[in-house]
Amino acid sequence: MVINLEWFRTFKAIYETGSLTAAAQVLYISQPGVSLHLNSLEAHTGYKLFDRAARKMVPTERGKVMYNYIVEPINKLEAAEQQFQKSSKTDKATISIGMCFETFQFTLEPHLATLPFNVIIKFGDYPAMQQDLDKGLLDLIITPQKGIQANLDYRPFSKERIVLIGGAKSNTDALSDLLEKKAFGEAEAWLKKQVWYSTAADMDNLKKFWHQNFFKHPDFKPNYIVPNICSIVRCLSDGVGFSIIPDFLCRDEIEAGKVKLVWAGQNVIENTLYFGTRKKTIYAHEISRIQEIFETQNL
Repeated sequence: MVINLEWFRTFKAIYETGSLTAAAQVLYISQPGVSLHLNSLEAHTGYKLFDRAARKMVPTERGKVMYNYIVEPINKLEAAEQQFQKSSKTDKATISIGMCFETFQFTLEPHLATLPFNVIIKFGDYPAMQQDLDKGLLDLIITPQKGIQANLDYRPFSKERIVLIGGAKSNTDALSDLLEKKAFGEAEAWLKKQVWYSTAADMDNLKKFWHQNFFKHPDFKPNYIVPNICSIVRCLSDGVGFSIIPDFLCRDEIEAGKVKLVWAGQNVIENTLYFGTRKKTIYAHEISRIQEIFETQNL
């Protein structure tokens, strides 16, 4: 059996994202396709590369060795692929942008077809995006975190507020009374008894909100773990339950009455959003066009 380099690319994506679902989103292929690549690679090497734990792929020792061996060559191949990629019919510029899946879906996705240049979108964690931007694998990132790389510039353009939301059918009268009385301990106890939604990849918002408002770690597990924040909003729309997410991702649903803005917290959490770019780039015009789209979204 001849080995396929795409198997290595898929293996690397699973290793770095920690799940088959997230790897599929990064690679723009189906989850069954990701599973097929991994199974084929394991069959070819004769080794189990991951232990399938609940909601997470944990690399085995063989998997760790393989990752360390292939990560740099694959990164170089991906850099070469992006550097020399051209449209089959035109010489349009191609820029690569890193951001979280929800930000892409909410802001840029509706405008892609109007852009006069090619775009590659990459999802991942923010430190990895910063490294890829510094290496030239990305041309622009949308991030709430600033890196320390000397070659990069960060320009603030908006803020996101982390808030507690609830489904339209959630009865929040008791909670409102407790919050009005500043009975935050009782409010916390009430909230812990409710139905909660979160994502597998990111529970930082929940943890940060709990620390800022109840001064402790959230000692409960969400009832439903879904792929992304957009899924949370859809599940809560006209339903029952709670979640903690950036406010701009549910603005339309709040205005339509499908979701409630329940509480911004006694200590409001706001994250500044930045455009991250390299100080020197040949794609200044294209990047400026993307930035204009974000700035008109009123995030």
